Amino acid sequence: MSDFRMMLANLRRPRLLMHAARFGLGEYRRDRDLRRLVSSTASPEETLPRLLVVEEQLEETRLAGDASYSPARHIDVLIALLAEAQLLRRGGLA
Repeated sequence: MSDFRMMLANLRRPRLLMHAARFGLGEYRRDRDLRRLVSSTASPEETLPRLLVVEEQLEETRLAGDASYSPARHIDVLIALLAEAQLLRRGGLA
């Protein structure tokens, strides 16, 4: 669990992306949103690594200036990352 905390703590993204992601946390619905991002609603321990891979790919696309980059999708993935990390800290699913 501390590995994910360290990875998220060391995640350096533009302030606007992170601000938008934190703003969107209140609207996050795991059952609705997670399935379209990583095609699974497994436990947070299994979901976080998948989300980190997707986010890293999006970040590489953003840094490359690729026209296929979607800021909206990047924000959605960041929202899911933050929300799943919160779930993990709280001890999983209720």
